[in-house]
Amino acid sequence: MWHDLLRSGKLYELLQRIDEELCDEARRGGCDHCGGRLDAAHYSRKPRGGPNNLPVGYERRLSLCCARDGCRKRKTPTSVRFLGRKVYLGAVIVLVSALQNGPTPKRLARLRELLGVSRWTVARWRRWWLEDFVATVVWRAQRGRLMPPVNEAGLPGTLLERFVGEQLDRLVAMLRFVKGVTVSEPDP
Repeated sequence: MWHDLLRSGKLYELLQRIDEELCDEARRGGCDHCGGRLDAAHYSRKPRGGPNNLPVGYERRLSLCCARDGCRKRKTPTSVRFLGRKVYLGAVIVLVSALQNGPTPKRLARLRELLGVSRWTVARWRRWWLEDFVATVVWRAQRGRLMPPVNEAGLPGTLLERFVGEQLDRLVAMLRFVKGVTVSEPDP
């Protein structure tokens, strides 16, 4: 069951490792503005929806800052743990939103109870998938890779269905697919 996965420490440990790899990759790329060395400049988050035993460091959003005087520009790598500035964990937002279309009302109520998510929050996430997410540069660039096209009215569930494997593998693959929404989009 999906709610078992959301309570699993294994999921969150894997997502933490992936974020650390994404941060290391961004660090190796250097500053986007001057090419300078990047230092750690992580900032605090208060993630909601996860189990009580989240891995150490989960309350920090990994971020970098240019070490060169006069530049000091921040570079925040993409993330599979967080979806932009949302306070709930990305995995929670994906699964609860996806299940909004699929499960019985009883199952959805159980998930909301386990994760402490109000029905208004779930409705807001649903609107985000249907309105904001589909307008992102990330989605417009990525959706062409999926044939036949994904039914956007069923997001995120219809996207989650496209990935293969066990539940953990499918969820991680989807979070990797949409990870670009976790950082600010470039100006047009």
